[in-house]
Amino acid sequence: MLYSMTGYGRGEAKSNGLTVTVEIRSVNQRFLDIVVRLPRLYAALEEKIRQVIKNALSRGRVEVMISINEEFGEKRPLTVDMGLAMAYYNALKELAQKLALSADITAEKLLAFPEVVKIAEPQWDEAVLWPVVEEALTKALDELLAMRRAEGGRLKADLEKRLLYIRQQVEAIRERAPEVPREYAKRLRERIAELCGGIPLDPGRLEIEVALLAERADVTEEIVRLLSHLEQLALAMDGTEPAGRRLDFILQEMWREINTIGAKAGDLAISNLVVAVKGELEKMREQVQNLE
Repeated sequence: MLYSMTGYGRGEAKSNGLTVTVEIRSVNQRFLDIVVRLPRLYAALEEKIRQVIKNALSRGRVEVMISINEEFGEKRPLTVDMGLAMAYYNALKELAQKLALSADITAEKLLAFPEVVKIAEPQWDEAVLWPVVEEALTKALDELLAMRRAEGGRLKADLEKRLLYIRQQVEAIRERAPEVPREYAKRLRERIAELCGGIPLDPGRLEIEVALLAERADVTEEIVRLLSHLEQLALAMDGTEPAGRRLDFILQEMWREINTIGAKAGDLAISNLVVAVKGELEKMREQVQNLE
């Protein structure tokens, strides 16, 4: 099963006066890169959240956004920083005296200054909160994976079409390949005869040289390896493990083999087939970059 690295998922869970909402977005990335955004108060949960995601995903940049709302039975207490309030008060009095201003300093004005009034942070129990977060996170991951699986299925269908086309071109190369050394040897004999102008040559020596040059144009080994890579590619796409990196590696090897075939064959028909295969391989490599 192939999975795309692009997807989105959302999950929500409610329990014990808690409402947790999780949104997950993922895009292409060579390795797994997890970014968790949640309220500072609950930062202790980040490592658990990361571990859940690591168990589900292996590649991609994953952004996780978590909001946690708590319905408290009691009002959150306010505290007044009396020392800071006195400091503001004294500063205002001193400023009023120096500038001959009215020192109409009220409690309301002092309370309006930064950090004078503080709202106590809520207390939370991880044993109560984590199950709710985990439930919402699991729902979001399930939705994300469903989207990545659907996109992966579409990519697989496209890759299989291109794979079939490449196989057809490689078979055509294999049919044409045996003719290349023979035609190469024939042209070589004719060219040598033309250059020698009727001067007798050692037939045995000539045949050895012709055979050596013709052997250099033989692409049988490259074709065998290329067909083997095609089989490995098909097996990797049908496997159960994430195959993006493996597919990318196999396509690189196929590119190397088809390049060698084009360079060695020196045949117009094979060159045209090589160009067609390279075009499909390039498109496949672009597609594979989006696979987990």
